[in-house]
Amino acid sequence: MADISNLENLRNYFNSGNTQSYAFRKEQLNKLKSSILKHEQDLYDALYTDLKKSPEEVWVTETGMVISELNTAIKKLGKWMKPKRVSTNLLNLPSRSRIHSEPLGIVLIIAPWNYPFQLLINPLIGAIAAGNCVVLKPSEFAPATDAVMKKIIEETFPKEYILYVQGDGAVVIPEMMNNFTFDHVFYTGSTAVGKIIYKMAAEKLTPVTLELGGKSPCVVESDANIKVAARRIAMTKFSNAGQMCVAPDYVLVHESAKEKFVSAMKESIENFFSSTPEESYNYGKIINEKQFDRLSNYLQQGKIAHGGRTDKEKLFIEPTLLTDVSLNADVMKDEIFGPILPIFSFNEKEEALKIMQQHPNPLSFYVYTSNNEKENDWLKAVPAGGSCVNNSSWHLTNHNLPFGGRGFSGMGNYHGHFSFDTFSHKKAVMKTPTWFDPNIKYPPFKGKLGLFKKIIK
Repeated sequence: MADISNLENLRNYFNSGNTQSYAFRKEQLNKLKSSILKHEQDLYDALYTDLKKSPEEVWVTETGMVISELNTAIKKLGKWMKPKRVSTNLLNLPSRSRIHSEPLGIVLIIAPWNYPFQLLINPLIGAIAAGNCVVLKPSEFAPATDAVMKKIIEETFPKEYILYVQGDGAVVIPEMMNNFTFDHVFYTGSTAVGKIIYKMAAEKLTPVTLELGGKSPCVVESDANIKVAARRIAMTKFSNAGQMCVAPDYVLVHESAKEKFVSAMKESIENFFSSTPEESYNYGKIINEKQFDRLSNYLQQGKIAHGGRTDKEKLFIEPTLLTDVSLNADVMKDEIFGPILPIFSFNEKEEALKIMQQHPNPLSFYVYTSNNEKENDWLKAVPAGGSCVNNSSWHLTNHNLPFGGRGFSGMGNYHGHFSFDTFSHKKAVMKTPTWFDPNIKYPPFKGKLGLFKKIIK
């Protein structure tokens, strides 16, 4: 359990002002980068143990993403911190106006198990860059990665600045949030737990960023490049054995292209992971038995067009395509978060939209088409946290784009400059000279209405 006195130590350290300067923040970012690179092999080993990720997959989706985020923050920190000049309206001339970014204070970052390193450390980068003190709560379900991250953080930062808290999240998080007032809570995980976090934060009017999940739909139009669509969907859907919040959750393919699409998906799966993916260097495993059992139940809820084999001892579920799935089945009610892909067909756009509207505001929406008009129509028709056209999931790797959900898929966003903004308060500052002090601004006001109407409009 977290020691509440340690949380108070963070408050005292923050109040000392030590975290405020550009030099301090940049130094901490550089120290974090050095420590990560020092433990690079440890992270490869740990993420293989927890999720059977290859070093290449770890670099693309975990450590490399973090190093890229660090490089961006280190390079652009001075620009981000610089007060932004904005125009001043006529009423307040000759004042000058600026927006200052100031740190929020003590922030709590809670990470999930599917990308246990990246989803804990990327928000940390934004929090450090913005000048905050931080409490980190990793997932207890990726213990090997948890142990390496603890080593990285505790050998790099004092506990009164960055505090690493382990343990059962269902116990530790309420203990901290109910006994200490954070200035911001950043949570990545399920919608169900996100609601609990949001409720606890609301009791103390603590602002939150919620990076949740949901059922991200993927539309494949009749004019799509089917071979490319299948490759890109299969790669992102079955990366990390499907345990990715932005993985395509189900596909809606135009009836005229369905047979060709299913065939191309089968070909892509075998090309990527072989006919024995349990032995594949490129294919991961399910995180634990609880998730394995949940996912195995979905295999009975449709016709298996490809895959379907399982091995509980190895926590292996084969990349699986399902057809003839009822919209009332659990696999279409819950976020799948595993290597199972239901495929539906449609003839008219309205048919597909009706299915998607059962789960509005998804975290991501993907559309494959060669027609610009169709592309624009789909993007307008499906509100989502983020979208890709002729691609899936990769938008989250571009730190120039905000990443986040809307509605049940989350609130707030981060990555790159957006992370800095998330962990900063935008303070309005107006400076007014004393050499100009017209009487019109002071009482008595009688007779000045006409002049006020000319100035304030």
